[in-house]
Amino acid sequence: MVKVEGTLEELRELFVEGAKKEAKKVAKKAGAEVVKSGVKRAKSAWQKYMANKKKQIKFKSGKRKGRLDLKKMGAAFRREQRKMKR
Repeated sequence: MVKVEGTLEELRELFVEGAKKEAKKVAKKAGAEVVKSGVKRAKSAWQKYMANKKKQIKFKSGKRKGRLDLKKMGAAFRREQRKMKR
């Protein structure tokens, strides 16, 4: 048996807070192991479309110059999907 001396605050810090921190550490490690072992999901058709440099439509002028024009890209993507279904 071990004798522990100290004020109530010191004992609470030692046992309660220490146990919380330890539990948190164990849970975090277990979560990391679960994530590592998971299988990656397949990319959706939209994600594949976005990754294709050839299909990226960019703003040519204005304050958004150089950024992707997602509105036009979305319309083009939907057009392409409709064409493929036929």
